[in-house]
Amino acid sequence: MEIHELVGAVHDAAWLPWAVQYFFLIAISTTAFLMALPTFVLGNEDGLPRARLALMVAVTTGITAPIALLADLHQPFRFWEFYAYTHTTSWMAWGAWIVPVYVGGVIAFAWALHRPALHAMGQENWRFAWVFRWLALGGETNWFVIPLGLITGAAALGILTYTGMEVMIVRARPLWNTPLLPLQFAATGFVGALGMMLMLERVLDHSKTLEVRLNRQLVFALAVVGGLGAIWFTLARSGLSSAHTEALTSVAGFTVWRMIAIWGGLAIAVPFVIALIQPAHTGWLTGLIAIHAAWMFRWTVFMGGQAVPKVGSGLYDALMPTGVAGLLGVIGTFGLWLFLLIAYTTFMPWTEAGLPRRSAGAPRPARSI
Repeated sequence: MEIHELVGAVHDAAWLPWAVQYFFLIAISTTAFLMALPTFVLGNEDGLPRARLALMVAVTTGITAPIALLADLHQPFRFWEFYAYTHTTSWMAWGAWIVPVYVGGVIAFAWALHRPALHAMGQENWRFAWVFRWLALGGETNWFVIPLGLITGAAALGILTYTGMEVMIVRARPLWNTPLLPLQFAATGFVGALGMMLMLERVLDHSKTLEVRLNRQLVFALAVVGGLGAIWFTLARSGLSSAHTEALTSVAGFTVWRMIAIWGGLAIAVPFVIALIQPAHTGWLTGLIAIHAAWMFRWTVFMGGQAVPKVGSGLYDALMPTGVAGLLGVIGTFGLWLFLLIAYTTFMPWTEAGLPRRSAGAPRPARSI
């Protein structure tokens, strides 16, 4: 007689809500930057209002996201090990190099765009003018916006790639190990970025024309997300992809996952229909649901994926803890982003971010996209 006994050890979840916050915020930042970049690089005057909102979202979420990542590592000094003991075949190790390049690049890009306005504010005769002269580094040209933007754009694409791949390659989690996951992360990132831009547009500088344009772009982004979901389900049900079939099989028998699927479908369909039928005066609603959909997708993938046991039956509890590693951490992360947003809109001339200047006082001629 042979007895095969499986013994499970008690351990904490590998990914905590901090990780959800990081993947959520960094996806919003990179996709928002990619939406802002063409306007500033190609010189489209008509696209400036939208690009300014996108840049604001990119900068504020781009600074907040790495802080959530460091919190997920439990103590910041673990981060240096990626550099001291780097591994060229690890997507996470590559990310340790890409993230600082992107964060530094998006801050430098924003500073370059604001430099002429900062210089102009430094010429005014008031008490703190010297601060703006110092921030402008004594100049007003910003011809280097384009090379900075291209470098940062490449880093943004690198982040979208590595964040999807480092989760997708985990074969021990069927729900993660699906080839479409990186594309789904990127597509839902665009949805979250557009949702945040719609909310800020309503608060900071409401324009019916811009709201309609953002809602129409949200319709397209939601259609892409819905299409990827349909392809995922088709591949899983048809058996054309064993990875997708295994992922669906791991959760198909549980009522809670059916409810999650319905909830996710509604989070896509409801803002899609509203933005399609009534794109004006609905930015509050469509933006809020879009942000929720982007966050919910990451929570479902990370926390829900860990709720499916590797060995055994049933599901683990995947509830939000109330402490710093859970609900308080999520609230704190959003609080930090809100603080950065207030600081950005208060002290930076964000409404004056314009096109690159090759020489002092001479704006670059605009070209249509």
